[in-house]
Amino acid sequence: MKKTKNYEEYLLEILKDPEEALGYLNAALMDEEPEVFLLALRHVLKAQGIDISDFAKRSQITRQNVYHMLSTKGNPRWYNFRSIIDAMGFQFKLATKHK
Repeated sequence: MKKTKNYEEYLLEILKDPEEALGYLNAALMDEEPEVFLLALRHVLKAQGIDISDFAKRSQITRQNVYHMLSTKGNPRWYNFRSIIDAMGFQFKLATKHK
């Protein structure tokens, strides 16, 4: 019998690729619920093996605040959110909606 990966293992493997991670995060941004993007962000950080302590230093946010922002009850402020995206090497970009 062939062993299969569960979905999260498969997803995390794919998200190791920065281009796949970027596409995944962009798709999550389209959802109306902010929790969807925060979950996607947690997946990308985990997949890329990013240490939260080091990441907090790069984003200039305390480790506790990073954990709080990425928690299921997280609600990051715009400045902190921008710092996280910047520390990941990404940037925001607007595009027209496709109808």
